[in-house]
Parts: sequence; C-alpha cells; structure tokens
Amino acid sequence: MTSDAGLEDLLRQLTPQVLGSLARRYGSFDLCEDAVQEALLAAATQWPVEGVPDNPRGWLLTVAGRRFTDQIRSESARRRREESADVALVAPAADEEQVLDRDDSLTLLFLCCHPALTAPSQIALTLRSVGGLTTAEIAGAFLVPEATMAQRISRAKKTLHDAGARFAMPSADEQPQRLAAVLHVLYLIFNEGYTATTGAELVRTDLTAEAMRLTRELRRLLPEDGEVAGLLALQMFTEARRPARVAADGSLVPLAEQDRSTWDGALIEQGVALISKALTTTELGPYQLQAAIAAVHTEAQDDASTDWAQVLGLYALLESIAPNPMVTLNRAVALAMVRGPQAGLKLLESLDADERVARHHRLPAVRAHLLEMDGDMEAARSSYLAAARRTTSLQEKRYLEMKAARMSDARGTMGG
Repeated sequence: MTSDAGLEDLLRQLTPQVLGSLARRYGSFDLCEDAVQEALLAAATQWPVEGVPDNPRGWLLTVAGRRFTDQIRSESARRRREESADVALVAPAADEEQVLDRDDSLTLLFLCCHPALTAPSQIALTLRSVGGLTTAEIAGAFLVPEATMAQRISRAKKTLHDAGARFAMPSADEQPQRLAAVLHVLYLIFNEGYTATTGAELVRTDLTAEAMRLTRELRRLLPEDGEVAGLLALQMFTEARRPARVAADGSLVPLAEQDRSTWDGALIEQGVALISKALTTTELGPYQLQAAIAAVHTEAQDDASTDWAQVLGLYALLESIAPNPMVTLNRAVALAMVRGPQAGLKLLESLDADERVARHHRLPAVRAHLLEMDGDMEAARSSYLAAARRTTSLQEKRYLEMKAARMSDARGTMGG
C-alpha cells in the first residue's frame, strides 16, 4: 500500500502530465484545471482504500475527462462554450498510451507564464499546475492567506480564458517575453523544494527534482541561452550540497559547517562546465552570476578558504544589473567576511525600511549572524529569536532557536 507521502508525491508528479494531456485534447485550460483538481481529489480519497491502479495516469485522465465533459454539459459551461468556439468535446485519442506518454509540462509552463497574467499570478498558477503544489503550500510561499491565494489562482485561470490563451508553445516572437517569467518560476519552485516554507521537512526533493527536470528540458529547447544555462548550473551547485545540508535528525546544517566530502562532485563538475561556457559565450545575466557565486563556494575546500573577495565582487555586479533586497542581504554577508561585521551591519540598515524584506526572517537572521561575528552575543540572541518567530519553516525555526540558546551560553561563559 502506498504511504500518504508516497501518494502525495505520485499525484504531484502526475498533475502536470494529466493536465497537459487534457488541455492539449480539449484546449480549455481553466475547465481542464478544474477537472484535474476534481480527479486528484477523487484519487486522494479512493486510492488509499482501493489501492493505486495499475495505470494511475490513465485513471486520472479518464476521471478528469469525465469531469470536464460534465462541466461542458452544464448550463453555465454551455454558455461559455457558445462564447468560445474552440472549446469542444473531442473523442479520446485512439492510442491512449501515446497520449499519456507525451510530456506537455513545458508547454504548460509557458502557458502559465502568459503575458496577460501578472508576475505573481504567473508564479502562483505555475506552482499549482506544473509544480503540483497545493494552494495552501503556495500561500505559505507567498506569506498570504490560503483564501487569498485561491482567489488569485481562480482569477489567473479566468484571465487566460478571457485572453483566448491556447495550449501551444509560444511563437518565436512571443518566446523571449515569457522566458524571464518561466525562469523565475523554475527558480522559485526549486527554492521552495530546497527550503520548504512550511512543514516539518527542510527539503522537498520532489520539487527540486521537478524544477531541475523542467530546466533541463528548457535547456534542450534553448541550448544557446546563457540564462537557461545559468539557472541549471545554479540548481546543480545547490543540489550537489543537499546531502550535507540536512543532519540525521532532519535539522539544518549551514554551509560553513557542512561536510564537503559528501557533496556530489559529479554534479558540481557538470555545473562548472555549464557556467564556464555560458560566461564566455553569452550575454551576462543574473542567473549566470548567481551560478558563478555558487561555483566559488562549491570549489572551496572549506568555508575559511572561500574566496570572499570574489564573492563580494560578484554580488556587487549582480546588484548592479538586478537590484533586489535579497541580493543586498547576501552582499552584506560577503562584505562582513571581507571588511568586517560592522561593514555588513551598516549595509543591512539600508534594508530596514524596505517592505519587500523588512518582515522576512532572513533579515534578522543575517543581522544575528553578523552581530555574533562582532561579539555582541546579547544582540545576536535577540535577532536570532526575532528570525525564529518570523520563519514558517519548522527546521529553520529550530536552528535559529538553537543559535539563540548558544548565544545565551556564550554570554554566560563570558560573564563567568
């Protein structure tokens, strides 16, 4: 019998495949997405009792197809069909297995990044339809109520319908417009997997693996694009460190304390080859710079031997071409490593009034780290606790509280 976690993983993996097949067949994304969600709910209810069918994709596609037909035949759906001639019932393909074996995830990804949608809607819809996240998980990633996110996704689907969006890859003229959003979405899906915003687990390998799979597919489609290569290299470097990032008890192990002998050397080599070629043959972009920074970290024998001056220079360049408070936050750490903690703390002051990061747990967490470097254990303890209160990740919360406790111990030792 499949475990609850195993069933969730299976359904998340199948979601974009089934939705892609259904949307390709019927052409109405909004109705197809609703039908697939109903089929997933049916599977989550029936499979634990009856067992997973021999062909789970076929089961989901059949049930979703029936739900879609029911919607089309309802009075409200009939009115929508009359308004949109391209929504029509189509007989199932003769070779059902061929339909199921075709992976439409990339087409689905570009559809979710349609220019008619706002950037937040593009990201939310892709996380739901391609990444397989639940509405609650996406809401956690955006730090908004679940009801708010449900409304956002619903509006996004309606916008696609009203815009007449078709289930097909964009034309050559449209492709560059959507690529930046696609890359950003893949970046966020990977990050959500690498540091889950909610739940007891720090890492969700299903999401990191899916993000890398889609990025590899995008790389196959656009082999000469430097930013696609940069994002894939960044994912490779990050994924290579994963075995050392989680302790046996599931707790977080920071980069400085990781056993680097457990890093995936083959994946690092692939990433180095990929980013080295991109940096010398394509126009420089933010994902390439982030990959270059990750490469500096992964090539160092230990934290002490990291070329922090190079990291600082790369962050300064990244900030100049893609200003972002999180980039400034990371530059503050590099600045502290090169010029001392006070320099980093001074840079952090510029972020206190920035609404994009002022309430994020990483700001007090970085401040705590720099205060600890500076020897101010009491202030560091206070900032670690502030960060722990803000994070929604259980493992990050435990780590930050542990650091706060260590500051108390260190203060007591100094006082004694």
